[in-house]
Amino acid sequence: MDKILIKDILVRCIIGVKEDERREKQDVVINVAISTDLRRAGKSDDFRDTIDYRGVKKRIVSTVESSQFQLLEALAERIAEICLEHPAAAQARVTVEKPGALRFARSAGVEITRDRT
Repeated sequence: MDKILIKDILVRCIIGVKEDERREKQDVVINVAISTDLRRAGKSDDFRDTIDYRGVKKRIVSTVESSQFQLLEALAERIAEICLEHPAAAQARVTVEKPGALRFARSAGVEITRDRT
């Protein structure tokens, strides 16, 4: 299956379970891979034959910026739902990382894969 990749979306949001994490927005880094069939778009060179990944990115940024999840897992789940809104999207792989979340680690994060059901 072909994939549309959107890499390293940097967004700030309220995320975490500790009181101090709930006071100020923190950085999160998001990567998505949306599985779909891109043959038609590849042959037609027509925007209408693909998934509007700029639109997907904008929707992710807007949703994340206004979110207040406690868990990265819940945030990733919501992002996967956004990726699967387009009828041509068969699967979404979402990675959400929180830079500096753990001492001695560059980041901590989760990766989920969700299929259209």
